[in-house]
Amino acid sequence: MGKQELLTAIDLFAGAGGFSLAARDLGVRIRIAVELDKHSVSTYRKNFVRRRASPPVVLGADIRDVKWPETLAEAGLRPGECSILMGGPPCQGFSTHRIKGTGVGDPRNQLLAAYFDAMALIQPASFVIENVTGMLWPRHAGYVNEFMSSAEKIGYTVLEPTILNAKDFGVPQNRKRVFIVGWRSDLPLSLEWPPKPTHFPPDSEDVIDFNRRAFVTATSVFATRLPKHDPNAVHINHTEELLRVFRNTPKNGGSRSDSGRILPCHEDHDGHRDVYGRIRLNEPGPTMTTACINPSKGRFLHPLEDHGITARHAARFQGFPDSFTFDGGLFAAARQIGNAVPRQLGRHVLRVLKRAIEERRAKTCRTIHADRL
Repeated sequence: MGKQELLTAIDLFAGAGGFSLAARDLGVRIRIAVELDKHSVSTYRKNFVRRRASPPVVLGADIRDVKWPETLAEAGLRPGECSILMGGPPCQGFSTHRIKGTGVGDPRNQLLAAYFDAMALIQPASFVIENVTGMLWPRHAGYVNEFMSSAEKIGYTVLEPTILNAKDFGVPQNRKRVFIVGWRSDLPLSLEWPPKPTHFPPDSEDVIDFNRRAFVTATSVFATRLPKHDPNAVHINHTEELLRVFRNTPKNGGSRSDSGRILPCHEDHDGHRDVYGRIRLNEPGPTMTTACINPSKGRFLHPLEDHGITARHAARFQGFPDSFTFDGGLFAAARQIGNAVPRQLGRHVLRVLKRAIEERRAKTCRTIHADRL
């Protein structure tokens, strides 16, 4: 890595580009992005490649099929020159809603090994992995332990997995995710990990900090009108039966039970209380999932209007600007949004690595200068 060059990053399982957006905010240059889903690739190219100087090399491919020597050369990189390798392998196999051992042996879990294989060839200065908290369930320990031990064997220092909640970092969303970070042991870095929360509950008495800020609530998402002619400012067309249910659901936080609707699957138990519930304006929103535009999948009903949230609302919960558009239609957009790393959280995670690498660069430069005197 050149002494004064910008830090570089490679985004694996890039999706629509939530992590890439966070990196770009910090002045980290994305050199390569790999994503298999065709709609996500189209979205990524539209927002990160078109009309941009020095755009990244974007591969619409399975990570296991990438020829890394050729791809690195195309991006103007050699092994060892990437500053940060980042990515979130598809998490369905690790999802916590899976019970009774299902998800164990899911072939998508093997993509964590594919991330390692790519890392071994790219040899980045540092890396970060993001995934659902279910990754840490005992049933999946083999995958995580194998990755960590393998990374250490090829010369990386790996920190224990850390769970971060997006709402603690200015995201208007209650979203817990696992992050695993590490760096090449021949480039010892001093990391301030995990990043310190920047936002706290309004009534918190545990944190003495004059600069503390309260959680960002869902109000921030709905306070601004949706842009006109926005292809993503659309919601599901509901049946008349559901519209009647929604009209009976109290504004700003009402639940399915308030509407009087009882589904057959709810007769024997009182679970899934958030299904068909309205988002609460005075709290961080619910976790944006790949089905976040569907009120039947969670508390995704508009807080004040009688329909589900739009893809644009969901994108705002994740920190995407209104200028960022998603290809593929409503349901494809929801999948891309739900799979993304929230922009604000991504910035805080990547900033830790960026600072550590820049501090080491500065220290190395000072040492070289002193040796020449």
